[in-house]
Amino acid sequence: MKYDLLVTFLLPVITGLTYFFMAFLVHRTGKYRALMFGEIGFKKIAGAFILLGIYFITRPLQNLLGPHPMPLIINSARQFFLMAIIAPSILVAIFHWVPTPSGAPRSSKVAAYTIGILMGIIFVLLNTLAIDGSVLLYSHGIIQVYDPMWFSNGDPATQLVAVHLICQFVSPVGFLLLAAAYVRHRRHNYQLANIYNLMPLKWKYLEVSLVLFAVSFIVAGATVAFGKYYTYVWVIYFIGAIISGLFTMKSIKLPPREAPSDLQN
Repeated sequence: MKYDLLVTFLLPVITGLTYFFMAFLVHRTGKYRALMFGEIGFKKIAGAFILLGIYFITRPLQNLLGPHPMPLIINSARQFFLMAIIAPSILVAIFHWVPTPSGAPRSSKVAAYTIGILMGIIFVLLNTLAIDGSVLLYSHGIIQVYDPMWFSNGDPATQLVAVHLICQFVSPVGFLLLAAAYVRHRRHNYQLANIYNLMPLKWKYLEVSLVLFAVSFIVAGATVAFGKYYTYVWVIYFIGAIISGLFTMKSIKLPPREAPSDLQN
């Protein structure tokens, strides 16, 4: 029970606060580097971090607002928010934060949000079919903690679970991996590495953070798919998100060049 409470309350709050702090760090750093790399990229990445902070820190609401169908409603709303809004926003933010000379095409933004919304709608519909009850995790006085339960009235539908996980693999996992691939391509083809000599390293930390975040989703999803639905399984992606955030903060704090005074000589 103590592990359920840890995953339900403490880790989501810590993760959410981590991303709120990252948004603050980007905002503060952007004041000094926006002229060099573009203000829009810093604003979009800070916005993406705020959205992630909201997503994580609202996790306890899924458990505190009562039994079924409240956990289903909150879970579906949060996941739709992640798949349809946050994941595309991260990809679009990376397009601006690690820009090309011509900028990010508008069609890529439209495609990202369109795919995200489609995956989110499918996820919510499948979620409604899969979650048909709730389980009481903890009760003390007036405080009752519930969690949604899959297939409480029958055997799991394997095909339903498969499509459920595929939707999440497209968004957010696919968007995170696509963003990581984009960052990797840009850092290996950076034209000003002799001037901004730490930019490839900054982007390497960013790439690692995106991959770690995506892998945490994959591992947690695989654990659910091949095991049983337990709340504590999601400790995997909470911890993955925190570690990913630490790598991103390292990327943000690293200056773009090792010896900026040399450029003034």
